[in-house]
Amino acid sequence: MSTLERMRCRLRAHPMALDAALATAVLVCMMASSVIDPHVGQGTTWGVRTPNALSLTLMVLGAAALVLRRRAPMAVLAATGALSVLELVASDPRAPVAMSAVVALYTVASIKDRPTTWRVGLLTMTVLTACAMLAGPLPWYAQENLAIFAWTGMAAAAGDAVRSRRAFVHAIRERAERAERTREEEARRRVAEERLRIARDLHDVVAHHIALVNVQAGVAAHIMDKRPDQAKEALAHVREASRSALNELRATVGLLRQSGDPEAPTEPAPGLARLDELADTFRNAGLPVEVARADHGTSLPAAVDLAAYRVIQEALTNVRKHAGPEAKAEVSVVRVGPNVEVTVLDNGPGHDDGPEEGGGHGLLGMRERVTALGGSCTTGPRYGGGFRVHAILPVKNRTPALGGSA
Repeated sequence: MSTLERMRCRLRAHPMALDAALATAVLVCMMASSVIDPHVGQGTTWGVRTPNALSLTLMVLGAAALVLRRRAPMAVLAATGALSVLELVASDPRAPVAMSAVVALYTVASIKDRPTTWRVGLLTMTVLTACAMLAGPLPWYAQENLAIFAWTGMAAAAGDAVRSRRAFVHAIRERAERAERTREEEARRRVAEERLRIARDLHDVVAHHIALVNVQAGVAAHIMDKRPDQAKEALAHVREASRSALNELRATVGLLRQSGDPEAPTEPAPGLARLDELADTFRNAGLPVEVARADHGTSLPAAVDLAAYRVIQEALTNVRKHAGPEAKAEVSVVRVGPNVEVTVLDNGPGHDDGPEEGGGHGLLGMRERVTALGGSCTTGPRYGGGFRVHAILPVKNRTPALGGSA
């Protein structure tokens, strides 16, 4: 901070001291102007005169009133104006007491609104100028009389300009602060959306793989003594499912790393290209899955591709958890016009004990994911038994994606 800026800060912290200094400066200027006589005898342009006691008293009172100019601007203007009128009428030769009224008028114009400035300024100009022209010893057209009119007018104009500039600077500062608050709110909103997306991905990954691990572990425990070879195969599936879960969790949580952290995730987000692999994991867990696709050649945006994969993953996980041991699942992916329709059906009776229509975090997560992309998702029991999950996803996103990778 420069020396000038430090001085400004100190003066703003002590406005009374600043006004006292200004009043002293005005008093010095008035005293100097009252002592100098520009009208002396022939051959001399400048001279010295001694002001009378009335003029000295009026100048001191006018300067002293300026100390209170910030606290009571209108009262100070009225007081300095009255002192100026008294000096113009009763003092000869005149002293520049009107200088205090000029400063007081500037203060009023810099604080009050423009209509008040116009009214008070015109009244002050009219009264002081009329008194100087009509009551003084000089002709009405004398320079001293016209100077009063000019100085009061310039004081009102300067004060109004300062007030307008302050208002403009305040508006700019307020607009900048509002824009900053808007940016912070937008950043918080984006963070909340990103957290929701990551939580949704974590739920999909954990629910799918933990369900498979649970099933395979149960199978291994059941046949460990009688068929150890099949138990080993089940444990191998447990190990593979847990490894896949850890890899996907690492990739998902890797999104939370800072820019300088090592080991940024490089594995691409899962999509429909891995649908057969996903179906095999459920087949290995004992759930027969049939896959039918009529979308070959369709290139999907990353967010849509991921959403379709997660919908199928969550739906098959629910089938394995709630549909019963004899259930079968059918998965179809079809391109219909500008959309891709994903359907997962099962024939299991066990859904009566599982999530109902509109319930469960998995179903809610599916709907939120699909809705965020501009699509729709319906879930519910099938006529005759079983459960149906149907999602319609636009091939081209109509809304900004919340994220394109897991």
